[in-house]
Amino acid sequence: MDARRRRRLDRLLTSVFGHERLRDGQQAAIEAVLDGRHTLAIMPTGAGKSLCYQLPALVLPGTTVVVSPLIALMKDQHERLLGLGLGSAQINSALPADVAREAHADIGSGSTEFVFTTPEQLAGDALLTRLKRAEVDLFVIDEAHCISTWGHDFRPAYLELPKAIRALGTPTVLALTATAPPEVVDDINRQLGLGSLHVVTTGAQRENLFLAVRPVTSDADKMAALLETLRQLTGSGIVYAATIRHVEDIAQALRADGIDAVSYHGRLAARVRHEHQDAFMGGAVPIVVATNAFGMGIDKADIRFVIHFDMPASIDAYYQEAGRAGRDGAPASCTLLFRRSDKSVQAFFMAGRYPAAEDFERLVAVLPAPEAPAATTTMLRAALAGVSASKLRVMLTVLASHGLAVERRRGGAGWRQKVRLDPARVATLVQAYEARARADRGRLDQMIAYSQTARCRWVALLEGLGEAPPFARCGHCDTCQGTAIPAVGRADGVRPPPA
Repeated sequence: MDARRRRRLDRLLTSVFGHERLRDGQQAAIEAVLDGRHTLAIMPTGAGKSLCYQLPALVLPGTTVVVSPLIALMKDQHERLLGLGLGSAQINSALPADVAREAHADIGSGSTEFVFTTPEQLAGDALLTRLKRAEVDLFVIDEAHCISTWGHDFRPAYLELPKAIRALGTPTVLALTATAPPEVVDDINRQLGLGSLHVVTTGAQRENLFLAVRPVTSDADKMAALLETLRQLTGSGIVYAATIRHVEDIAQALRADGIDAVSYHGRLAARVRHEHQDAFMGGAVPIVVATNAFGMGIDKADIRFVIHFDMPASIDAYYQEAGRAGRDGAPASCTLLFRRSDKSVQAFFMAGRYPAAEDFERLVAVLPAPEAPAATTTMLRAALAGVSASKLRVMLTVLASHGLAVERRRGGAGWRQKVRLDPARVATLVQAYEARARADRGRLDQMIAYSQTARCRWVALLEGLGEAPPFARCGHCDTCQGTAIPAVGRADGVRPPPA
């Protein structure tokens, strides 16, 4: 980077964002973006990923598009930029019609530097038409692991992004995520189709997080361990559970024990979810008990602990969720209550995650022929009794992304075969999903190994994320501090991790 650009960046960093210097990885990512290199930045939660696009956006002449998976996440980022006096617009399904029209009109006016939106909005023509006039020169994909069908949080709508990028003239792409094991990095590269991405990674270790596992032998033992641990912790925290029933049972048990807590899961009414989230985020209630529906977009820096009542399905999912603690850099604890039989719960979820060969065969049988009228998603669901909406959405999106199966017609007409489906090529897709199912089982075994290890937990976690840690002992986990016990027998009397 030339000296003139460096001085300009330094001035903007101080005058606009109020920072003295860039953190590890930020400098490398920003330089890559300004050099026009398509980049994947892998940085832990709290490492300042947003600045990696906000700072170069002020140097580049055109508009920066930021794709976020959650409306709450983009709303927070949008309002922060407005508070800094920067031109920003957000386009999403939650906006009132008049506000959305105004935001569309602002795009390309010269006053809007940032446009925040969702992948669903970019699948339509209206926003893309506006953005083409705005001379987009930076396209940011937040939570980029969502595009990977190998990832723990795959979202089919993300598969539409490569088409949007091409429609905008292939501006420089910056993909951001906190976790991306090697197979996810490879899949992000493949899905985006931009050539080999320049990868910037700062390493996943966070020295302020204390990792601990507390073995238990039953749900009753687990609940007792949770209550005992919480009595010795202070500050705000998240308790994660794998099922809605567990979430409600835990929240009720905490309140019965005099611990103020709210619940959060997908079956709560939207109004109740928002009330509970606001109570936790504003500090009125110290603890939220939640499924993994509570996560991305939660920007609360002073979370002092995250406790997993149930074991997650993978190391990267665990890291994402546990990593919501201690974003302010102060000490925080991450505790997993481990019961080996919890594996069966995650195995059940896995069985319903990926389409099987039979699911693809049934879809192929009911999809209208290329010359026939398209079928709506509702019609296809009715014809595929027993196939979940999420499985159907995955199959349709994946087939469309390969350009061989179906075509979504603009205007909401529905789905049909684009060409006569080739059973051999469909079989290849089925085999790929069978490989993903096997990989999922391997990641679950990896999570169990982390829970039972006698080694340093940070070493086990980092290796699970595909890193080679430069140490054998971290000094801030239960095994390194000598407070862990083997994951056999009862767990009574185990000292909980420090607050």
